[in-house]
Amino acid sequence: MKKILLFTFLLGYSLTYAQEDMKVTDTVNLEEVILTSVRADKKAPFAQSILEKEEIRQRNLGQDLPVLMNFMPSVVTTTDAGAGVGYTGIRVRGSDATRVNVTINGIPFNDSESQGTYWVDLPDFASSVEDLQLQRGIGTSTNGSGAFGASINVQTENVNREASAELSSSFGSYNTFKNNVKFSTGLLNDHFEAAGRLSVIKSDGYIDRATSDLKSYFLQAAYKDQNTLIKALTFGGKEKTYQAWYGIDKETLETNRTFNPAGMYTDDEGNVHFYDNEVDDYQQDHYQFHWTQKFSNYWTTNLGLNYTHGRGYFEQYKEDQDFEDYNMKPIDIGDEIINTTNLIRRRWLDNDFYVANFTVNHQVSNFELIMGGFYSFYNGDHFGEVIWSQYASDSEIRDRYYSGNTNKNEFNVFAKATYKLQDKWTFFLDVQERFVKYKTEGLTSDRVPIDVNERYSFFNPKFGAGFDIDHHNNLYISYARANREPNRNDFENNVTQAETLNDIEAGWRMNTSKIKLNANFYYMYYQNQLVLTGMLDDVGNPIRTTSGESYRAGIEFDADFTLLENLYLRPNFTLSTNKNIDFVSSIDGELINLGKTNISYSPEVIVGNIITYLPLKDMQINFLSKYVGSQYMGNIDSETSKLDSYFVNDLNVVYKIDDVSVFKSITFSGMLNNIFNVKYVSNGYFYTYDDTWSVPGEVTTIEGAGYYPQAEINFLLGVSLQF
Repeated sequence: MKKILLFTFLLGYSLTYAQEDMKVTDTVNLEEVILTSVRADKKAPFAQSILEKEEIRQRNLGQDLPVLMNFMPSVVTTTDAGAGVGYTGIRVRGSDATRVNVTINGIPFNDSESQGTYWVDLPDFASSVEDLQLQRGIGTSTNGSGAFGASINVQTENVNREASAELSSSFGSYNTFKNNVKFSTGLLNDHFEAAGRLSVIKSDGYIDRATSDLKSYFLQAAYKDQNTLIKALTFGGKEKTYQAWYGIDKETLETNRTFNPAGMYTDDEGNVHFYDNEVDDYQQDHYQFHWTQKFSNYWTTNLGLNYTHGRGYFEQYKEDQDFEDYNMKPIDIGDEIINTTNLIRRRWLDNDFYVANFTVNHQVSNFELIMGGFYSFYNGDHFGEVIWSQYASDSEIRDRYYSGNTNKNEFNVFAKATYKLQDKWTFFLDVQERFVKYKTEGLTSDRVPIDVNERYSFFNPKFGAGFDIDHHNNLYISYARANREPNRNDFENNVTQAETLNDIEAGWRMNTSKIKLNANFYYMYYQNQLVLTGMLDDVGNPIRTTSGESYRAGIEFDADFTLLENLYLRPNFTLSTNKNIDFVSSIDGELINLGKTNISYSPEVIVGNIITYLPLKDMQINFLSKYVGSQYMGNIDSETSKLDSYFVNDLNVVYKIDDVSVFKSITFSGMLNNIFNVKYVSNGYFYTYDDTWSVPGEVTTIEGAGYYPQAEINFLLGVSLQF
């Protein structure tokens, strides 16, 4: 805290001294002020990309937001159901979703305990997004758990000046349907606007029974004048998704790639069945309030408040379960003692998340200072119920066979300063102090006692400089340090040590009328990085381990070329090396230092490209390509854990007709995904265990892997009617 106060005092002193010689800038975008605490300026010395509203609209036919981000630099996406609807995942620079910080209007979206992001809880949220910024690496200070691979800053739709309404429908392969309706009143009396959206998405999924039944809403009320913007928003979703995270082994992948073992059980006569409700059933509602106030040409403030309520369960049919595991007593039936049963269980989450943040922005022509603070409180209940049992023993309805509670408090203060010197140099300084308190007690879902009471204090400095060679070319370099606490699963595995990341970024940007180019070098050095082992727990959550020292280094390139007036090329690629320096693993019953190994789920080559052709004024054709190199699912360089590389291509066509009868426009759009029908796998899991039974007196490490196949050639077609 003393570091923050000293820094703020010095900046204030410098500002007062220099202010007389500075010109006033009176251009303040009140919509953007909401994001100034987490979003990087376009000249900030960090690798960044923007996904604009218009590009989202072209491919927004029901697939999840991570899938729409698939062609951004250093991004790899995957889907459980195989076709982009339902549970989806994203990795950036090899870092999974628990290490990618996501904010919506500056409010953390990552779950406070798991630190993951579950976009299935906000289906069709892309239809309410103005744009999103992907900062790769640590980036600027953000709210919530630190960005250890990237941060995604999402801005919901701006206030619309004109009234509008829109009906959209799409359908496609695997009985995929999406319908939504949107409206905006426009600015009433030049000040007030109300806007909203309702959406329904259904899909059978590419994988057997991987169905999705998704509903969502978005409502916004706003007041706006020259100096004030007030927004009250509520958005959320209800999802019911049949589980598809079990994966399949290599033999099944080759013979029956859509097979889903979820819900499988055997009756008394040996017949195989599948339980019809092996589902995740969850609802999440968000309530946000934002007040942005411009007091003068120099000073702007923003207040943000949030409340999120989530509740739901994961339901499973389980065979031959021990009574003891469910706090039930054995029963006598005649001369037989019964102590196992078939049953159906639900594992519940019920949580509340409260946030308050405040920022102050002081800006003149060549100096900007942003200061702020953030506080959040999370309360989460975990509990399990048996809703049916073949033998009920002494259980009662709604008995809880385990329960636990978690409280997490987080507080941070930060200050960011940008100073431009002589129209050539730009200097950036960002410091943040973050405090975390995590407390959980009770029983885990395996009825193992958990009692954690940890406090963390992190100082996260960042600084950098940029140099404008001319009006078109800019060079930059930056250093950033970040720390982050373990998540709930780590605590369950007795990991309590925080991670530290030191990130160096250096790059070149070029921006002309026909060429936009970004080249970036990064070196990310980790201490106690929690890397994915490849293994999953019994509800599909990844298990992590501390790797000690490790690093990620690479070169990123992305560009936008105007080849002709109607032909554009947007390539990007990442070449990287991702290594554990001294990785220790148990092999054949002994701890062995394997030395330098590859970090799991970190391909060395990622390439994307979009070719855009405009054959007609209102018609656009996009040819999209993605190549992901081979990657290991574990950290011991085992060939069993290796995922093959894949190269997939999609075709997107958009045709818009303006002023048709009562409609402002009619837009037809289509996606032909995986047009060359590639049978590929984008994700999987890897496990090892010690076999002590095959050969008496010997321990042998057994390895295995599971795979998540992605959809073959498939399509989506949609129409949007705008009034």
